[in-house]
Amino acid sequence: QVQLVESGGGLVQAGGSLRLSCAASGRTFSTFAKGWFRQAPGKEREFVAAISRGGGYSAYADSVKGRFTVSSDSAKNTVFLQMNSLKPEDTALYYCAAKLDPAYGFTYDRAFNYNAWGQGTQVTVPS
Repeated sequence: QVQLVESGGGLVQAGGSLRLSCAASGRTFSTFAKGWFRQAPGKEREFVAAISRGGGYSAYADSVKGRFTVSSDSAKNTVFLQMNSLKPEDTALYYCAAKLDPAYGFTYDRAFNYNAWGQGTQVTVPS
C-alpha cells in the first residue's frame, strides 16, 4: 500500500498562490493515478484535478481550469498542485488520492475510484 502526506496549505489572500505537495511512500508513485479533491465545511468532497501515472494526461474541474496545474515528479515520488488566482470559494481541506495501476477507462474525477488517501491540508482564502 502507499502512504500519502500532503503539505503546503495555508492562509492566502484572494488572488494569491499556493503550491500543494503530496509525498508518497511505500510504493513507486509512478504506477499510480493521482488525484486532488477538496471538501469545504458542509459540502461534499469534490474533484479538483488529476494526473495519469505517466503524467501524459491531466484533468481539471471546470471551477479551477486555467488557475490550477497538477504535475508529478517521479524522482521525488511527489505530486503537486499549483494554485494561482485563488478565490474565497477555493477554501477547503485538500486531499491527495491515488489508485494503483488504474485500468483502461479509469474515471479520474470519481473519488470512489481511488483507494489511498492522505489526511488533507487546509487552504483558506478569506473573503
